[in-house]
Amino acid sequence: MRPKVTNYRDLTLLEMGDEIIVIACDSLGAIGNKENDIVKTSGNIVGRFTVRVPLMEVMAAGAEPLVIVNALCVEMEPSGREILSGIKEELTSAGLTDITITGSTEENMLTTQTGVGITVLGKVKTAALRLGRAEAGNYVYCLGSPKVGNDVLNTTVPDVPLLRKLLAQTWITEILPVGSKGLLYEAGQLAAGAGVRFSLNADAKVDVYCSAGPVTSLLVAAREERATDLAKLSDLDVFCIGELHN
Repeated sequence: MRPKVTNYRDLTLLEMGDEIIVIACDSLGAIGNKENDIVKTSGNIVGRFTVRVPLMEVMAAGAEPLVIVNALCVEMEPSGREILSGIKEELTSAGLTDITITGSTEENMLTTQTGVGITVLGKVKTAALRLGRAEAGNYVYCLGSPKVGNDVLNTTVPDVPLLRKLLAQTWITEILPVGSKGLLYEAGQLAAGAGVRFSLNADAKVDVYCSAGPVTSLLVAAREERATDLAKLSDLDVFCIGELHN
């Protein structure tokens, strides 16, 4: 029997009996150490930051990552090897050393600009899926100031160890990694998925329109006022950006 396939925000869900395969992907271009890259950084950093995005999206949904697929639009030596080293380092720091990694590189053409695509597949029991769980009355917090481009290289960003801490808190109903569309858009998506509405705080004290690049911010929906508790869990800045309501 063919599995039911649905799209939920940036995720693709494959329903297979009492389990769901959760799929997330991300891409990167013109960031690296090649001649025509606009933002200059190492291949290692490229690998770490790019895999972190779909990895955190899958885990925020409650799924256990199983497979990493990397489509590297660069040659294996030396660029691809450096990017893969970053992917593996990120997985190690996340405590995910038993994940299968597969992919491909460009060996036929000379590339002068870095391009990367990464897909993560994870699995979760249907009852444990952490999507659409936010509720009316929840406070919506942002952890980490949104950054993009060169600014990302000089800031502390959310990581998987922090995500694990957040997932363990019973007062957190839902977590949403923020990307290029910014906080306000993602807060609206969070609310829509739960069948409620989002009201923005007039004094949110953070740019809700700025791209958060490779998940430099996390949205957290909490049942009570929890700014102090969130600050204890993380070294990141904490902003209460709004509330959910019917």
